[in-house]
Amino acid sequence: RSRWKALKAETRSGMEETESLLRSLQDRVQHVQHRRDRVTALLQLLHIKAPALPDCSHAPPPLPRQRQHQDQLVVSLLKAQNALQSCDRQLAQLRAESEAVLHQLVLWRCLRDRLQEHATATQAVMQIQLISVDQSELLLEIRPRLLSQPTANELQPPRLAVSWHHDDRFTLQVGEELAGQVEGCGSGRRDVLSAALLDVLQSFTGQAALLAEIHSLRASFAIDWRPAQRLLVYLKSAVLVCHLQVEDGYPAAGSARLSLVLRDGRPVDTEGLKPHKAELSLTDWLVFLCSSPL
Repeated sequence: RSRWKALKAETRSGMEETESLLRSLQDRVQHVQHRRDRVTALLQLLHIKAPALPDCSHAPPPLPRQRQHQDQLVVSLLKAQNALQSCDRQLAQLRAESEAVLHQLVLWRCLRDRLQEHATATQAVMQIQLISVDQSELLLEIRPRLLSQPTANELQPPRLAVSWHHDDRFTLQVGEELAGQVEGCGSGRRDVLSAALLDVLQSFTGQAALLAEIHSLRASFAIDWRPAQRLLVYLKSAVLVCHLQVEDGYPAAGSARLSLVLRDGRPVDTEGLKPHKAELSLTDWLVFLCSSPL
C-alpha cells in the first residue's frame, strides 16, 4: 500500500507539473502567434507602401528625400521578414515541445488509470479493507465475500484495531459487535500480524451466517447471544426464559436445539413440545416457541 501511495503521489505530481508546463507552452505559442500576426500585418503594409521596390532599374532617379524613405522601407521590410522567420522557427519549436509534453501527459494518465485499476482489483480480492492508518494504529474492516449474499446483507462489516508497540509487537482488538465471538484477538510480533488477521477473518467467516441470523432475530425477539457458551437466551415473557444451544458449524453442519426452559428460575418440563420437524433453525425455534403456550 505504501508503494501504491508513493506511485499515486508521484503520478499526481507529474501530471500537475506536466499540465502546468503545457499551459505555459500554450501561452508562449499564443504570444508568438500574436507577434507573427503583427509582423505579417506590418509586411502587408510595407508592400502596399512600396509596391515597386523589387524592380526600380528603369525608373527615373528618385529625389534624395524619396530615396531615403525608400531605403528606410527596404530596411523595415527586411527586419519584418527576419522577424517573421524568427516567429516561424519559435512556433515550430514550441509545437514540438507541446507535442512532447502532451505525449508525457498521456503517459501519466495511462499510469494513473493502471494504478486505479490495480487498486480496484486489489480491493476486490481482499476481504480486509484498510480504513485508516497512522504511526500507532491501523483500523481495518472485515468484508468477506459472503456479506454480499442476501442472507447476510444486514450484517455490518466488523472492525479491527491494530495497535503498534515500541518492541515491534502489536495488539489486535475486535469491535464491540464481535467481542467474544471470534478468535484470533491478542498480541504478537509484527511478522505474524497477517496470520492473526487471517485467523480472525476465518473465524468470522465461519460464524457470519449465524451472526447474521442473530442480528435479524433481534429485530423481532427479545434474545441474548452468549458466544462463549454458544447459547441463545430467549425471553418469552417476564417469567419464562428459553435456552437454545447452538452447535459448532451451525447452520451448515451443526444444529440448534432447545436445552432448557425456566419459569421463575425453575426448569419446565418440555417433553410435550413437538416441533413440526426434527431439525429446526434458530429462527424456526423462536417462531415455534413464540406461538407455543408452554
